[in-house]
Order: sequence, then structure tokens, then C-alpha cells
Amino acid sequence: MHAGTRLADARTLCPQLAVAPSDPAEDHAFLEALALWARRWGPWSALDPPDGLLVDVTGVAHLFGGEAALLADVRAGFAARRIAVHLAIAPTAGAAWGLAHCPLPNGEKEEADPLARLPVAALRLDPAVLTVLRRLGLKRIGDLDRVGRDALQRRFRNRKDPAANPLLRLDQLRGLVAEPLLPVVPEILPLVQRRLLEPIRHRELLERVLADLADDLVRELEAQGKGARRLELGLWRVDGAVTIRSLECAAATRDPAHICRLFSEKLGEIDAGFGIETVRLRTSWAEQLAPGQGDMTAPEERPGTTLAAFIDRLATRLGPRAVTRPVPHASHIPERAQRWQPPLEPAPPRQEELRFHARPLKLLDKAERIAVLYATPDGYPKAFRWRGAVHEVARVEGPERIAPEWWRERSSARLRDYYRIEDGEGRRYWIYRHGIIGDGRGSDLQGGLPDWYLQGIFA
Repeated sequence: MHAGTRLADARTLCPQLAVAPSDPAEDHAFLEALALWARRWGPWSALDPPDGLLVDVTGVAHLFGGEAALLADVRAGFAARRIAVHLAIAPTAGAAWGLAHCPLPNGEKEEADPLARLPVAALRLDPAVLTVLRRLGLKRIGDLDRVGRDALQRRFRNRKDPAANPLLRLDQLRGLVAEPLLPVVPEILPLVQRRLLEPIRHRELLERVLADLADDLVRELEAQGKGARRLELGLWRVDGAVTIRSLECAAATRDPAHICRLFSEKLGEIDAGFGIETVRLRTSWAEQLAPGQGDMTAPEERPGTTLAAFIDRLATRLGPRAVTRPVPHASHIPERAQRWQPPLEPAPPRQEELRFHARPLKLLDKAERIAVLYATPDGYPKAFRWRGAVHEVARVEGPERIAPEWWRERSSARLRDYYRIEDGEGRRYWIYRHGIIGDGRGSDLQGGLPDWYLQGIFA
């Protein structure tokens, strides 16, 4: 089997094959965590997607007893975590990649340059370039030296991408051209904690400890020029039980009073047991927040009066997904003309507004079917029945025709004709006729009688 094999063919070769859906985002996050863990063998590490790591071990091997002992320690560390690895140490990142992915063949005559025996696939080239090289009879790196640089330069002179330029990859392999690498730098987020001399059980004492931790956390955030977006409060009880409470702010904050106020909503349901001996407060998500200069002449604001603080308190009580706001969406279909998003996220760029007729502010969650009486099949409605009551139509305005979105609807989707109507008691409604007689659309391809729906109510 090889990459790209169909699942049915793979199961034919290996009926016991276990299959799981891929998650590229989780794979990348796992690779980043693995790169940070691998820094125990070098000062920095970098990612080599999709499944590789590069660790700088310059001047480190003697601390482990030599390069062989270093590789053995790395292999043992990954084996303890049940991760299979291919390892190699080389003067350059390109050479290490090639030796790890394409080991040197055994039983052949030694050459002055051992890397010359590697296949051209060790140069990290695109599959299309490898196919061209193989068709030219260039199967090993040593074959490229026999051809000469001028011939390769003429053949690949317009290739700017390193993965499409064999000469550039060859120079990187031998250290003639520098290869920039981006190290994985861990993000150190603020964390403060208190180990208490005596366990506490009362809420008043816990709130006092939380206030002290909030002040310490704010000082850490100010030193980094950041504000907290997601906070976690951990409580360690005497019997070893751990309680974690987390919350997410609508905007970055460094207000200790606001942090305490949000967590106070979650302290009432905590069981202290025989007492809490350790309290920890940490920021799991932070954003840049520039220091602000207050206006000395302006009256002092009451704490927690900002819109972000108000949204945070609502989200803490109702849930993070219960507080959203509607934003316009580019669609002329009424039920698709808006979407919901977090309250303080920037709205999408506004497109040119379409000039519609007046529409009601209140739309039903789902248009409800109604029975309509009219003089002619394509005339104005005279009366309609909705939710068991009959409404006589006194005034009618319309129609406003809305065509289906052809790029997402089937060809059998029907037109809509909207009417603004007013009954005898002065109540106004927004109804539409779904389809036209004889249009050849809908479930009845002969174009049966259209259906009527009520979708909105005017104030």
C-alpha cells in the first residue's frame, strides 16, 4: 500500500485495517506539542509538516555520551510514548531529513560523499519534479553531480519554489545555502496560585483568596501587555479532588474586580469537602491589550458598566452560546438575510445594500402554512386562516417577487410572491405565495396550486 490508495483496495490487502477520520488541525497541534517536548534534546525545535520534527543538537551530543547515545535516548523517549520514529543526525537540516526518510543502502561501494548514494527523493522535491528527474535517468543525488550544474540550471532556472528546484535543495543539503527554519516558541501564559496554610471551606474566605489571585494575575498580564480572554480557576481539596471552573470573556480584560465578579457566579455550586488547600488561577487564552491612559477630568465610571462586562455577566449566567447578535448576510431570501455571531466580533464587510420593500422586523422562526381564499388563482388574497382563526383582508400591497438562489437551490425550486396585508382589526402580516400555477416546478411537475405561508408580523 502507498499514500493515496483507495480504502476498498487497502481493506482487500489488510482486512483488519483500522480506519479513523483525519483531523489535520489536531494533528498539527499534536506536532507542536511534540516539538516543545523534544526541546529536551536541543535548544530549539521546528516543525517539518506533516509528520516531522527538526531539533538543533549543535554542541549537545557530548552531554549524552555521543551522537549514538543521543539517538538511543531519543528513540527510547518516543518508544515510551508508543510513537514510531525514523531518526538521523547530520550537519544540515536537509541532510538529516534525507537520511531519516531515505536511509543509505547497505552492501555498496563506499563513496567520498555518502549522501551521493541517496535517492533524489531525499531532496524534498515535488512529485512532478521527481518524475522529470527519473525520466532523465537521474535516480540518485550523485547522478546530479555527473550531469553538471549548468544543465540543471537551464532545465529548472524558472523554478522559484525550493521544492521545485533541485539545485537549491542540493545546496541546502550540503550547507552551501542557508535554509531558514521557524522554531516553535512556547507561549508562556500567566499563572498564579496560593498554597494555603490551613484549608478553607467558607465562601467568604475563598472570595478573598480569589481577589488576591486576580490582582497578581493582572500584574502578570500588564507586564506582558496582554489581556485575558479565557480564564480557569482550579481548586484542590484536601482529599485530592480537583474542581475546575472556566469562563471566556467577550473582550480582553485586565480588571481584577470584573474577574472576581464573573467567578463569584460559579463559586456557589462548589463543594469544598473537608477544605480547599490550593487555589490556582491561570489564563489559557490571552490577547494583546495596550495600556490605556485614563482621563483625569472625566467622572469615574462604575466598575462593570462597559458593554464587554455586561456581555460577560450574561454569558456567565446563561451560557457562552446564549449571547449572540445578528449581522447582515448577503442573501435576498428573508430567512437567510442574517446570521448570528458572538456579540463583540467584528461584523463581516458590508456589501452593497439591496433596496427591498419594507419588511417586518419580526419574522417567524419558520414560515407557517396558511389557508388563503382568493377570487382568482393569481389574484389578491381575500381572507386566510392562521392558527385556527380566520382573518378578513382589508388592504393588500404587493406582490414582491423573490426568485430562488439558483446556485444553491434545485431547478425545481419555486418563486415567491410576498404580500403586505392588513386585516379588519388593523393587524398587519407578511405572507407569500409559493409558486405559480403552471410553472412546472415543485413536487408537482405539472405546476399544481401554489401554497401560502405567513412569515412575518408587522409591529
